[in-house]
Amino acid sequence: MEIEKIAFKSRLDLQIRMTDIDPFNHVNNGIISSYFDLGRLHYMKQMMGGLDFNTLDMVLVHTEYNFRTSIRFHDKISVETKVLDFGNKSVKMIQRIVDRNNGSIFCDCYSVLAGYDRKGDCSKEIDKNFISKVLAFEQA
Repeated sequence: MEIEKIAFKSRLDLQIRMTDIDPFNHVNNGIISSYFDLGRLHYMKQMMGGLDFNTLDMVLVHTEYNFRTSIRFHDKISVETKVLDFGNKSVKMIQRIVDRNNGSIFCDCYSVLAGYDRKGDCSKEIDKNFISKVLAFEQA
């Protein structure tokens, strides 16, 4: 899968803060992880028309990052997010942080969310209504 050729429907422009910069004068890798979190939340809000944290029934269980090039303080960046696939109890997502000026990729991320039953404190199947909303959003 070539991430450069994937079309993303969800895009969130990000502001780099002074506190995001590390002693090497680039955005710290831990901060980049939080950028991807913001992208996932934005995707959910955009796709579902809002997000209620009291009913959120998925948790992040896996992430992989490919750090391609450093993000500097003055870079103009966006995080793009897409659902790739569903398992019975999982949602597979792909994301990338791109330069708003030229589209080059600073970092990409593959993640897996798992269905979570809050009352039982255990895994559960992904809600069919959620899957329908994702498919409608991605195909629009």
